[in-house]
Amino acid sequence: MKSLKPEDFLDGKVIDGKKLSNEIRSQIATEVERLTELHGIAPKLTTVIVGEDPGSKMYVRMKHRACKKVGIISDGHTLPTDTSEEDLMELIEDLNRDVSIHGILVQLPLPRHIDEETIISAIDPSKDVDGFSPRNIYRLFYGGEMLSSATPQGIVTMLDSLGVNLDGMHGVIINRSTIVGKPLVMLLLNRNITVTICHSHTRDLESVTKQADILVTAVGRRQGDEDPFFITKDMVKEGAIVIDVATPHGDVDFEAVKEIASYITPVPGGVGPMTITMLLKNVLAAYSFQQAQTNVLTTGAIDYGSYVS
Repeated sequence: MKSLKPEDFLDGKVIDGKKLSNEIRSQIATEVERLTELHGIAPKLTTVIVGEDPGSKMYVRMKHRACKKVGIISDGHTLPTDTSEEDLMELIEDLNRDVSIHGILVQLPLPRHIDEETIISAIDPSKDVDGFSPRNIYRLFYGGEMLSSATPQGIVTMLDSLGVNLDGMHGVIINRSTIVGKPLVMLLLNRNITVTICHSHTRDLESVTKQADILVTAVGRRQGDEDPFFITKDMVKEGAIVIDVATPHGDVDFEAVKEIASYITPVPGGVGPMTITMLLKNVLAAYSFQQAQTNVLTTGAIDYGSYVS
């Protein structure tokens, strides 16, 4: 995919995630059309929801709508809350074997009687578009970024697109989850960024955040606009790049921190739109990889042009 110009998505020092996302989705749609014509089959994502969680249903609907707009086929399985782990495993095995399906996404959280790690590990790593499987985490640890977790991938895509020399910068992440903080550590290290990760037991958090050239916060404790901000102006180094991942109310005192930051993301409209866009990119990457593998088996050659960078 072609590199984007900062003027395409910057509003002064504000990183407009929606604009950047739309630019990338336009490129994805073009590539989907080209590769569908080349291979005679369109990329396909299959989602699985267990239970009736309204948030999960909303997120999956958003993912299906996004797929449709870029030409990716999508369908889904909605299973009752009392579905057994064995039945869910059987479904995943069927999806793994189905060569018409290129991406599998099991929406989290799962009901408490189902072990999430077991289910995620059962997904074919080449179809794991969430990037949560042990094999894909292992690859990320050794520098491979294909099928990495969508939110961290969206964050580094923002950083890469700024055109700033990130080499040697100090990145501070306030989150240690397996979905955001831990994979983001590896993605930042791949860019020669020195990384500090903070969490609820970090002592004197302000002294750490004030050292950050890049500050990523994903705490999400604010329940409403009247609640105090987690990151205030006095906690931020002048000229820092500030990425607020927390939704829907944000961690950062946006208006105050914007005065001293070099770049900053808003909430909403920052990282959020990028997450689904990176999911679409992962579906396309998984599809491209699988089509290349098919090409090896049938012709003994790889069409390297089908890979997505």
